[in-house]
Amino acid sequence: MIGALLAPLVLAATVSAGSSTASLDGRVMVGYQGWFACEGDGSALGWRHWSVNPRQSPSAKNIQFDLWPDVSEFPATSRYVTGLKLADGRPSELYTSANAAVVDRHFEWMREHGIDGVFLQRYPCELTEPALRQQRDAVLGFVRASASRTGRSFAVMYDLTGLKAGEVGRVGDDWLALQAKFGLDRDGAYQREAGRPLVAIWGVGFADGRAYALSECRDLVVRLKSEGCAIMLGVPSWWREGKRDALADPMLREIAMLADVISPWSVGRYRTPDGAVAHAETAWRGDVAWCREHSIRLLPVVFPGFSWHNLHGGPLDEIPRLGGKFLWSQFVGARRVGATSAYVAMFDEVNEGTAIFKCAAEVPTGNGLQFLSREKVPSDHYLRVTGLGGKLLRGENADESFPLALPLVR
Repeated sequence: MIGALLAPLVLAATVSAGSSTASLDGRVMVGYQGWFACEGDGSALGWRHWSVNPRQSPSAKNIQFDLWPDVSEFPATSRYVTGLKLADGRPSELYTSANAAVVDRHFEWMREHGIDGVFLQRYPCELTEPALRQQRDAVLGFVRASASRTGRSFAVMYDLTGLKAGEVGRVGDDWLALQAKFGLDRDGAYQREAGRPLVAIWGVGFADGRAYALSECRDLVVRLKSEGCAIMLGVPSWWREGKRDALADPMLREIAMLADVISPWSVGRYRTPDGAVAHAETAWRGDVAWCREHSIRLLPVVFPGFSWHNLHGGPLDEIPRLGGKFLWSQFVGARRVGATSAYVAMFDEVNEGTAIFKCAAEVPTGNGLQFLSREKVPSDHYLRVTGLGGKLLRGENADESFPLALPLVR
C-alpha cells in the first residue's frame, strides 16, 4: 500500500493568505514524529511505537505510550483494533501514521488552532532498514501534501540519536536523496530561514555519551550550508556554558556560530510553572542576547508535561500538565525574555507523554493498565493553549494570565 504512494513528485504548494514560510519569526512549530504503525497497515512494521515488541498487539505488558490518542475523527481504514478493551467492553483502536487521511486530519487540527507548521522527525539510524525508510518517506510525502493544502509549513529535523562514530555523514547523503525525490527546496510549503530551506540537526553537543564526534557535526553543517541550506541546531540547554547537559568543548560554540537557528532542548529541565519561568530567566535570556549579538535566531523548546511510565517504568505523570498551565508558563517565560517564536515538543509523541494533539477520555482499563488522565478538559485543549501561546509571542495578546477555563478539581 505504501509503495504505490512513493513515486517522486514535486508539489507547487499553495500557501494560505497571510501565512509565510520565509522565516520562523512569530511562528509556533511543533515536532511531528509520524512514526506509528499498526499490524496490517501495509508497512510490515507491526505495532511500531505502540508496542514494546512491535510483533505483538498492545497489551498491559507490552505498551510503550502513556497517552491514548483520540481516533474518532479518523476514517475506519486508518484505525486498527487492539486486544485491549475499554471500560464498557468495546475494543480499543489505534491509528497508523502510514495513512494520508490521518496526517491530513492532524494538519487540519493545526490549521484550526493557529499552529504554523512542523519539524518532521527523521532518524538517520533507521534509514538503512528498507521498511523503515519506506514508511518515513511515505509520511514525508503525506506531510508535504497536507502542509500545502492547509497553509502550514514543514521542515525536516534529523535526530542524530543512535548514530555511531563516523555515521553523521549519512544525513548529508539523505538530504540529497530527498532533494532528488521530493524537490524540497522548490516546495512552497517548506520552511525557510534567511531565504534558504531550513534543515534541523538535533543532538549536537549533548553530554550523554553519544558515539559520534562534534567534528562530524561541524562537517555536516558546513556541507549542508555549502549546498544552500539554512541550519537549525538542536543543542543542550546549557550549550553556551558547556555545563550540566552540554559538552565542555569549545567546538560546540564554534558550530553554533555557523547556525541560522539555535534551539536549546528543555524537556525535563524544569518541572513546575515557577521553574519554567526561572529557566527562561537563567538560560533563555542569555541565549536570546547571544543569538542577537551573532544574528542568529533562538527557538526555545516548550512542552506540555512528561510521562514515560509505560515506556521506561518512570512514575506516571512525572511532570504534571496542570491543565495546560505548565505549558502556558513556558510561553510566558519565552515572551518575557524576548523570544518571538517557539518549538513545541511534541505534537504526537504519546510515548513520553508530551503530545498536544487530541487524546481520548475513554482508555482501556484492567490488568494494571495506566494512562494519563485527560484532566476533564476538551480533547483539543492543548492545541488551543499552543495556538494562544503563539498569539502571546507575537504580541497579539499581552495578557499573561492563563487564557482558558479549567474544571474544578474536587
